[in-house]
Amino acid sequence: MAAHRKPKQRPYTGPAARTAATLAFAGAATAAVMPGPAHADPQRTPAQVKAEVDRLYHDAEVATEQYNGAKEKASAAQDALDSLRDEAARRTERLNASRDALGSFAAAEYRTGGLDTSVQLALSSDPDQYLERASYVDRVGDRQAAALGKVRRQVAQIAQLRSQAEGELATLAARRAELKKHKATITAKLADARRLLDRLSPPERTAYETSGHGSADGAHSAGRADRSTARGPVRAPNARAAEAVAFAYGALGKPYVWGATGPSSFDCSGLTQAAWRSAGVSLPRTTYTQINAGRRVSRSELAPGDLVFFYSGISHVGLYIGNGQMIHAPRTGSPVRIAPIDQMPFAGATRVA
Repeated sequence: MAAHRKPKQRPYTGPAARTAATLAFAGAATAAVMPGPAHADPQRTPAQVKAEVDRLYHDAEVATEQYNGAKEKASAAQDALDSLRDEAARRTERLNASRDALGSFAAAEYRTGGLDTSVQLALSSDPDQYLERASYVDRVGDRQAAALGKVRRQVAQIAQLRSQAEGELATLAARRAELKKHKATITAKLADARRLLDRLSPPERTAYETSGHGSADGAHSAGRADRSTARGPVRAPNARAAEAVAFAYGALGKPYVWGATGPSSFDCSGLTQAAWRSAGVSLPRTTYTQINAGRRVSRSELAPGDLVFFYSGISHVGLYIGNGQMIHAPRTGSPVRIAPIDQMPFAGATRVA
């Protein structure tokens, strides 16, 4: 009985060979682009997630203060533009009145035919009466020349106002573009932070949210302070500082909202501005301008009511209340609270009043 032999395969030639080569190449390419199960990025640890979220929140706060500054400048540009437009409108009304008066002079001259004074004298039946009238006409001519000069000046002034308004309009457009850029940065940073926080377990996320700025020590201190906000009379070096501190105590628990200045929500510089405004003191809007709003004091000199600033870029501020503590608006997701000033890198302090 003959053994069965496997028939020998012949190599592909011609069109069949080209087809086989094409299929083999396509299969290899597909295999190359298909994701492999062993090449995923390593998962971050909870500590790494918290550190990255802290960085994102800090970057968002820097952008928030830049947004606040741009918003203040945009508001000033809008006010200047409105003022120029109002002034131009008032001057235009006065110009129209001057033009009406000038038109009356022109109409009167047309009615008299514009005769030369010597001819009018020759034709007059009463030369004495004419001379009296001629004196009046000369005075009218002087007033007409003055009115014409006034119109010319008014036209030039209005043209200047309109030119200034165009400049302010361009400034306003630039400020609004700056606002849009900072707003996009803030929202992107906050969205990234939320995505990272979603990777934490519920207990880890709760611990982070109650920590103020993610520090374990800060969480303990801030939580202890928040649990007991009862206090006696506010101790401060003067009545205005006491009023500012009292306002800050009254804001405890209100939410952080970037760009907010109260009364129902605040960002960090919005809280300190509102606190001192309640005491009758006007502070600038941003952290990097508030630090120059009073007299600088050292950390050892701190007294209730002083503004305390953090990070090298002066991107966070709180209101000192004594015993190494401050009231501040920490960040998105964390309401106004009491926290130790050593929770963040200390950058300086200012005494407002």
